[in-house]
Amino acid sequence: MQVIARIESDFKEKFGIPRQSNLVPSLEALVVFEKAYRDENALRGLEGYSHLWLIWGFSEVKQQAWSPMVKPPKLGGNKRMGVFATRSPFRPNPLGLSSVELLGIEKLPGKGTVLRVAGADLMDGSPIYDIKPYLSFTDSHPEARNGFAEALKDNRLPVTFPPELLERIPQQKQAALLSALSLDPRPGYLIGREDPYGFAYGKYDIRFVVKEGVVQVFDVVEGQA
Repeated sequence: MQVIARIESDFKEKFGIPRQSNLVPSLEALVVFEKAYRDENALRGLEGYSHLWLIWGFSEVKQQAWSPMVKPPKLGGNKRMGVFATRSPFRPNPLGLSSVELLGIEKLPGKGTVLRVAGADLMDGSPIYDIKPYLSFTDSHPEARNGFAEALKDNRLPVTFPPELLERIPQQKQAALLSALSLDPRPGYLIGREDPYGFAYGKYDIRFVVKEGVVQVFDVVEGQA
């Protein structure tokens, strides 16, 4: 398989990224095609779709061999499940599948024609191997059962973000950041501890603790984009 594009996202590292696509629908990103695939003919007709499937690679996963059982972080990191019953990145083939909203198709200097998407759960720079249109009449199954993930779907925490710190973040990026924080980025086995954490969001380092079930941001440090 060839890498056809890469994502440009505000999440520069794995920690902090929403664990599924569309959990943070306000999170915008760019799909930037590799030079060999910057042919506008390949996108003809794509403007007629509202959502897309991205097939991509867990490029930061380092493993020697696959395991039939994995420990999903949100289950506390101690309970094992079959790898094919999870969306763990530790798989025989480390491929991800994400549905995203197509916000627009535009030309950008030095990048060619790009796709502006929302709701992506990819780390900045992740390789994309294919893009397919999302079809509501075949791809949507509202009656589907969600297995053990059903109990986790509404796991959000309130967030306190001091206004003087929040104003350091560009206004158009604030909603996505607040939503990502509410998902509680910590792995399940660390829940109950009050250690400080931080993750990179664009050119900012967001630092927070979780106390009494509330995500409390205590600093925002500006670094390099």
